[in-house]
Amino acid sequence: MNEISIEQQKQLLVSVATDRDKTAFAAIFSHFAPKIRSYGLKHLKQEANAMELVQETMLTVWRKAHLFHPEKGAVSTWVYTIMRNQCFDILRKRQATKEDNYSDDIWPIFEQKLVTTSDDPSNEQLNGELVTLIATLPKNQQVVVKEIYLNQRSHQELADQLGLPVGTVKSRLRLGLQKLRLHLENDDAY
Repeated sequence: MNEISIEQQKQLLVSVATDRDKTAFAAIFSHFAPKIRSYGLKHLKQEANAMELVQETMLTVWRKAHLFHPEKGAVSTWVYTIMRNQCFDILRKRQATKEDNYSDDIWPIFEQKLVTTSDDPSNEQLNGELVTLIATLPKNQQVVVKEIYLNQRSHQELADQLGLPVGTVKSRLRLGLQKLRLHLENDDAY
């Protein structure tokens, strides 16, 4: 691990900011990358995400080096602030992807059920059974699931239409899809 003094860190980052000094950046990268990776492994739990955190953090350091003011604080404080923000962004992205995957999980179960109960699974029959199944959900979840999957509205469009925050629309969608999945899986058990 390349240890460099606090004063050297400042000089190196100033060189990156003023001269786009790649050698100085390499020294900063070598110093901070292992620490950022370790933080990423602890908080993101996967090597790939930890390495993404290193790359995104250090890319931001390179791009925004001119925003660092040595008189206001240590390089490490500045870099770790960027790292934490990048970590939150990765976690938010992961959560958004997880919510999108709920719908990906449910459609194969529904289609399999439809195919096994009918010789000719047409779109009309699929929509009919789907609407019937959606009708079992609480009203606020019904509206969200229907609008997003049957009327092809985006989360933002629906949020604007209903006068709700996008997060509320996503939560209702996630809950509705979880209930539909549970219903379909329980239905298959009989």
